[in-house]
Amino acid sequence: MTLTPGLRARLLVMVEREDTAISVGSGDVPVLATPRVLALAERATVQAIADALRDGQTSVGTRVTLEHLAASPIGAHVELTAELTEVDGRRLVFAFTARDRHTVVATGTVERVVVDRERFLAKLTG
Repeated sequence: MTLTPGLRARLLVMVEREDTAISVGSGDVPVLATPRVLALAERATVQAIADALRDGQTSVGTRVTLEHLAASPIGAHVELTAELTEVDGRRLVFAFTARDRHTVVATGTVERVVVDRERFLAKLTG
């Protein structure tokens, strides 16, 4: 498999207490937190390309746009889909949408860059 537009992943989650704005510290209401939406979107982008990366490669997030459009209470089922829409060398652009049974919860884009895992980690230790 190669990194080509159209690669997709789908996640289905139920909102639990630890997913809420109260739990993650991003607000004081018991609904799906925006940081959790972002984490789910990133997880979906990673899954979408997992089989297309070569041994030793990984991807790292570099840019995100996110519109959180509707609240999802505890117990709501949210489906998040991410699709690779653009490949520009090592730069990958994904579009994502999160929906519950009634509405679009969030939309946005995630940009990732493909890196060599060992070289990337070596830069951290100097």
